[in-house]
Amino acid sequence: MFFEDLDLTDDVLDALYDMHFEQCTPIQEQAIPAALAGRDLIAVAQTGTGKTAAFLLPVINELGKRKASDKVKCVVMTPTRELALQIDAQMQGFSYFLPISSLPIYGGTDGAGYARQQRGLQMGAEVVIATPGRLLAHLSMGYVDLSEVEFFILDEADRMLDMGFNDDIMQIAKHLPQSRQTLMFSATMPPKIQKMAKSLLTDPVEIKIAVSRPTEKVHQKVYICGERQKEALLLHLFDSVNSKRVIVFASSKLKVKDLARALRRKKLAVGEMHSDLDQTVREEVMRNFRAGNTDILVATDIVARGIDIDDITMVVNFDVPHDAEDYVHRIGRTARAGEEGVAVTLVGERERRKFKYIEDFLGKPVERGQLPEHLRPKKEEKQPEKPAATAETEAGAEKKGRGRGDRQRSRRNWRRRKPQRPREGGEK
Repeated sequence: MFFEDLDLTDDVLDALYDMHFEQCTPIQEQAIPAALAGRDLIAVAQTGTGKTAAFLLPVINELGKRKASDKVKCVVMTPTRELALQIDAQMQGFSYFLPISSLPIYGGTDGAGYARQQRGLQMGAEVVIATPGRLLAHLSMGYVDLSEVEFFILDEADRMLDMGFNDDIMQIAKHLPQSRQTLMFSATMPPKIQKMAKSLLTDPVEIKIAVSRPTEKVHQKVYICGERQKEALLLHLFDSVNSKRVIVFASSKLKVKDLARALRRKKLAVGEMHSDLDQTVREEVMRNFRAGNTDILVATDIVARGIDIDDITMVVNFDVPHDAEDYVHRIGRTARAGEEGVAVTLVGERERRKFKYIEDFLGKPVERGQLPEHLRPKKEEKQPEKPAATAETEAGAEKKGRGRGDRQRSRRNWRRRKPQRPREGGEK
């Protein structure tokens, strides 16, 4: 289905045309008509399927039909500040020909940043894109009015619950009108998501698209190797496969720092992303990566979800993810927007069982890659054959090999065979 086939206004379609959006993804094809019809919606789809456009376009389409307002009409909840900024950027693109204002609200800022957010909320923005904790902090100060909200959107709902935002979301929902339209998007549907949906949604349309399975356009490969071989194998992948537009995921921020330092020593253009960086540095790292100033981004799972960069050619799991869901989200950074991509996982000796669980979850084994020649274990050299032993050497060896116990048994046997003399004074 093409966007022109949907009931969208000309202003929205013009923006989509300028952004080179022509054909709907499956989640967009099913979610947008339901949202335009005013229905509550719960949608489950894997990462990288176009969920952001699926919930923003119906909201922009409806708000664009009315006069601009200084009241909050839509609240979008999202788990991280990176995702809030990204959604705001897409919001500005989709609403380019319409006078709709939006405001990202997120934590990790200094006092000046908090003050800017406060002024923005007081002056008025029709669409507020926020992380739960920071929006609740502004609400507690008493200057945020959510009484006219018409659209309440929960993006990456499962991750927000994993991060402990359940109570914050429910508190924010108490400030919203009951007559609102609620749209919930999630990559998975665990029981806690179902429980929240029953509390917030009314007679929702349910959409499920390829729940937690990687797109078929991701070419997955795994290398079984030693832990100390991983860095050399990674460099081999850069030489033989690709070293441009690559994300390398590591299990901890310490390992991210060490690996990024090691790659820089090899004269590679590398950026790093982890929780120890402040917001200004994070934004600079992502700008450089998007602009192509850095070729390789080494990161923790902080960029596993929601970061929208369409031209990632390869994802490398330097460490096996903790669970199958993380694996799906990591490799979902590539093969986006209909393109193909490569996902490589390096599995150390202690990670084989963990990766077996991931393969069980996927329902099929992942293709094994062959280690390069210089990383393969060397074959053991054959020992020279011993010369055939002669009869004399065998007899000598047998005699030499007899132990004390053997000699004692021989003497006892000899005594039994020798005739015994009668003792003196005994019977004759």
